[in-house]
Amino acid sequence: MTFESILVTGSSGMIGTALVERLLSEGYDVTGVDIAPNSWSDEIDAETEPVDLREKSDLERLPSDVDVIVHLGAHARVHRLVERPELAMENMTMTFNLLEFARANDVPNFLFASSREVYGNTGRVVYDESATYADTSESPYTASKIGGESMVTAYNQCYDMTTTIVRFSNVYGRYDTSDRVVPLFIARCHEELDLTVYGANKVLDFTYIDDCVDGLYRIIDQHHKVANLTLNIASGRGTSLIKLAERVNELTPNDSDVTVESTRTGEVSRYVADIERARRVVDYEPRFTFSNGIEETVEWYLERPSVLGRIPVGSTDT
Repeated sequence: MTFESILVTGSSGMIGTALVERLLSEGYDVTGVDIAPNSWSDEIDAETEPVDLREKSDLERLPSDVDVIVHLGAHARVHRLVERPELAMENMTMTFNLLEFARANDVPNFLFASSREVYGNTGRVVYDESATYADTSESPYTASKIGGESMVTAYNQCYDMTTTIVRFSNVYGRYDTSDRVVPLFIARCHEELDLTVYGANKVLDFTYIDDCVDGLYRIIDQHHKVANLTLNIASGRGTSLIKLAERVNELTPNDSDVTVESTRTGEVSRYVADIERARRVVDYEPRFTFSNGIEETVEWYLERPSVLGRIPVGSTDT
């Protein structure tokens, strides 16, 4: 069976916008769901239902005759959820409400966006999908994703719902005005402000937006191959945060100082995704190296100074 109608939560965010663009271009019937309007695309905004997923009654406004729910919506800033753990509980509430909506309306398929944070800090660098344990939970955000994965799996087991879990890692690129490390560093360099790296030895897997969306699209398009599986969608390569800061500095016209401080509570320090399962199952192959992706990203932002102006440069959140 081929999916025809798709419900995408978090459709006004970075990944959601790029994914809905791709799905619409491929002829899918897509409904976006977000608490905020889409500021990047009038076409996507016209297809977006303004629904607060924390409020179960709000979901009654959503179409129920869909083939799959792709749940991207979440509070996704690790350090912020350390400071405000109630936001992690909201992540759990949103996931539960959506699963109940799917169960009540016989939506047969559910795709849950998780995170490399579920792997924790175990001394390893490269992680395949089996290397996650609840007792390595580093932060409330991590707990919300581990809990979300468990709830999704429970609905698969108990209610005959086909589920897929996708673990992302540091997705970056266009359509992001948050204080994630990549747009934050670009905006701070643009303003000639210092860059702070939290963790001298921190190495993470940075995934360019087009590779992330290509992986998601392959999973949706080949859903019969990924039924009830968990897949890493990432670049499969590690980049140090110091290298990231230095490269952004080189690609922007101003010169910023780079300072290094200790890793903060709740943050994973070393992670590279093993993407062999995604390669084998859906022929996923990242096309962008870190060098290519960061050049594309910096160029996109520098051409849009008004977008840079929306990024909270006073933040130090990575």
